[in-house]
Amino acid sequence: MDFFDKLGDAITETGAKIADKAKETAEIVSLKNQISTCEEVIRKNYAEIGKLYYERYHEEPKEFLEKQCRAIENAQKGIEELHKKIEEIKGL
Repeated sequence: MDFFDKLGDAITETGAKIADKAKETAEIVSLKNQISTCEEVIRKNYAEIGKLYYERYHEEPKEFLEKQCRAIENAQKGIEELHKKIEEIKGL
Protein backbone atom coordinates (compact mmCIF):
# COMPACT_ATOMS: atom_id res chain seq x y z
CA MET A 1 0.00 0.00 0.00
CA ASP A 2 2.89 2.35 0.69
CA PHE A 3 3.85 2.40 -3.00
CA PHE A 4 0.35 3.38 -4.12
CA ASP A 5 0.10 6.07 -1.44
CA LYS A 6 3.39 7.60 -2.61
CA LEU A 7 2.30 7.36 -6.23
CA GLY A 8 -1.01 9.06 -5.44
CA ASP A 9 0.79 11.81 -3.51
CA ALA A 10 3.21 12.32 -6.40
CA ILE A 11 0.36 12.56 -8.91
CA THR A 12 -1.53 15.00 -6.70
CA GLU A 13 1.57 17.13 -6.20
CA THR A 14 2.35 17.15 -9.92
CA GLY A 15 -1.25 18.09 -10.76
CA ALA A 16 -1.12 20.98 -8.29
CA LYS A 17 2.15 22.22 -9.79
CA ILE A 18 0.68 22.06 -13.30
CA ALA A 19 -2.45 23.92 -12.16
CA ASP A 20 -0.33 26.60 -10.48
CA LYS A 21 1.80 26.98 -13.61
CA ALA A 22 -1.31 27.22 -15.81
CA LYS A 23 -2.78 29.88 -13.54
CA GLU A 24 0.51 31.80 -13.57
CA THR A 25 0.72 31.58 -17.36
CA ALA A 26 -2.88 32.77 -17.78
CA GLU A 27 -2.23 35.72 -15.48
CA ILE A 28 0.93 36.67 -17.41
CA VAL A 29 -0.95 36.46 -20.73
CA SER A 30 -3.69 38.67 -19.33
CA LEU A 31 -1.17 41.25 -18.11
CA LYS A 32 0.65 41.21 -21.46
CA ASN A 33 -2.69 41.78 -23.22
CA GLN A 34 -3.34 44.75 -20.95
CA ILE A 35 0.13 46.11 -21.78
CA SER A 36 -0.62 45.73 -25.50
CA THR A 37 -3.89 47.60 -25.05
CA CYS A 38 -2.12 50.45 -23.26
CA GLU A 39 0.56 50.58 -25.97
CA GLU A 40 -2.14 50.75 -28.66
CA VAL A 41 -3.82 53.65 -26.82
CA ILE A 42 -0.46 55.43 -26.76
CA ARG A 43 0.17 54.80 -30.49
CA LYS A 44 -3.30 56.02 -31.45
CA ASN A 45 -2.96 59.17 -29.36
CA TYR A 46 0.52 59.92 -30.71
CA ALA A 47 -0.93 59.61 -34.21
CA GLU A 48 -3.88 61.84 -33.31
CA ILE A 49 -1.54 64.47 -31.84
CA GLY A 50 0.49 64.39 -35.04
CA LYS A 51 -2.62 64.66 -37.18
CA LEU A 52 -3.94 67.60 -35.17
CA TYR A 53 -0.57 69.33 -35.37
CA TYR A 54 -0.38 68.76 -39.11
CA GLU A 55 -3.91 70.02 -39.72
CA ARG A 56 -3.22 73.17 -37.75
CA TYR A 57 0.38 74.02 -38.65
CA HIS A 58 1.29 72.23 -41.89
CA GLU A 59 1.51 75.48 -43.85
CA GLU A 60 4.04 76.93 -41.42
CA PRO A 61 5.44 74.02 -39.41
CA LYS A 62 8.11 74.36 -36.79
CA GLU A 63 11.52 73.77 -38.31
CA PHE A 64 12.03 70.43 -36.55
CA LEU A 65 8.81 69.04 -38.14
CA GLU A 66 9.03 70.65 -41.57
CA LYS A 67 10.52 67.54 -43.19
CA GLN A 68 7.67 65.34 -41.93
CA CYS A 69 4.99 67.84 -42.99
CA ARG A 70 6.45 68.02 -46.49
CA ALA A 71 6.65 64.22 -46.67
CA ILE A 72 2.93 64.04 -45.82
CA GLU A 73 2.11 66.60 -48.50
CA ASN A 74 4.16 64.69 -51.08
CA ALA A 75 2.45 61.44 -50.14
CA GLN A 76 -0.98 63.09 -50.42
CA LYS A 77 -0.08 64.37 -53.90
CA GLY A 78 1.11 60.89 -54.83
CA ILE A 79 -2.19 59.41 -53.68
CA GLU A 80 -4.11 61.92 -55.81
CA GLU A 81 -2.03 61.00 -58.87
CA LEU A 82 -2.54 57.29 -58.26
CA HIS A 83 -6.30 57.79 -57.94
CA LYS A 84 -6.27 59.63 -61.28
CA LYS A 85 -4.40 56.74 -62.90
CA ILE A 86 -6.96 54.31 -61.51
CA GLU A 87 -9.76 56.44 -62.98
CA GLU A 88 -7.96 56.49 -66.34
CA ILE A 89 -7.62 52.72 -66.33
CA LYS A 90 -11.30 52.33 -65.49
CA GLY A 91 -12.11 54.74 -68.31
CA LEU A 92 -13.69 57.39 -66.13
